Amino acid sequence: MSKDEAGQVVRLQKFRKDLTWAAIAQAIGRDPVWTVAALLGQHPVDATSAETVGALLDLAPEVVEALRMQPYRGSGHQEIPTDPTLYRLHEALGVYGPALKELIHEEFGDGIMSAINFKVDVSRRADPGGDRVVITLDGKFLDYQW
Repeated sequence: MSKDEAGQVVRLQKFRKDLTWAAIAQAIGRDPVWTVAALLGQHPVDATSAETVGALLDLAPEVVEALRMQPYRGSGHQEIPTDPTLYRLHEALGVYGPALKELIHEEFGDGIMSAINFKVDVSRRADPGGDRVVITLDGKFLDYQW
């Protein structure tokens, strides 16, 4: 079983069990964004955490095994920018974009974050290991109306 296939099983079982990503993250002691990205196939999950998630979601052994595998990170088939800063932003969204999408839908429902009614901020945060870049994306939530 591939990590992508395992991620789809995890999403289905999370839905069936009526669990939140935050609850799953708490069960393994990890950050929710990291947890969603990992369970959707963007990070390897350590054996103990994979077993915990497996028990929580009633996952088959081959799904738990796939969660532990090293991933091929990124998603989609888009042209990759060559500028180093743009490349890293592209890479970050490739890895964390699906997790952010899941968390937005869980928190707000069926809809999107507007890129028209939108604010962005870039700031510097001092850190002993080297200054950090902080990018804040602030978009209005737009629900789908059928």
